[in-house]
Amino acid sequence: KTEFNPNDLIDYFLNRIGKKGTLIFPTFNWEFCKGIPFDYFNTTSTSGSLTKIALARKDCIRTKHPIYSFVTKGDDQEMLYDLDDESGWGPNSLFAYFHENNAKNLFIGIDYKVGFTYDHYFEEKVGVDYRYFKYFKAEYTDRDGNKSLKKYKMYVRDLEKKVVTGISDKMDSVLIEKKAYKKLFFEKICFGLIDMKIAGDIMLEDIKNQGMLIYPKK
Repeated sequence: KTEFNPNDLIDYFLNRIGKKGTLIFPTFNWEFCKGIPFDYFNTTSTSGSLTKIALARKDCIRTKHPIYSFVTKGDDQEMLYDLDDESGWGPNSLFAYFHENNAKNLFIGIDYKVGFTYDHYFEEKVGVDYRYFKYFKAEYTDRDGNKSLKKYKMYVRDLEKKVVTGISDKMDSVLIEKKAYKKLFFEKICFGLIDMKIAGDIMLEDIKNQGMLIYPKK
């Protein structure tokens, strides 16, 4: 019988990471891929309720990519806003930042294996043959209200090859052995915390060597 304010949870996270930390929420939206205009302030997030609340906060800054944008708050938020990789999974994307800066990925109410977009960054980095670059173009309204026609790309699946990727259940034990994965349940809600540097190194080598953790299924 208590009132829950999701902003209190966000404030708790900010307090937990401290002044030198940066809190980041995914605010992905794929409408740009359909030619639908992207508006920096008005295009919503399709990545869960908490991300929509973070997006509405005045103290947070949204990054620029119209498909794979993030909302940030903390020490690195201005630097992350300045990133403008043409590819959402490219070498100057936030996914590269996660790998290079030992980020931690917290999953709430979902098993990471069904929502770990991070693996696509390594597929692009390796250059797997079942994906290719596809360009998308639409109207883009930036933070200052300026409108322009902009083009971004994504390393999409080649549908003709009929390959679908997945993350094997074996990944759990590998991450736990490397002390890179913590999982617990609170009030029947699953919380999973992953070290993105260690997990990224594992996925990169697995994709390079065509292992069994990130596996293409035909």
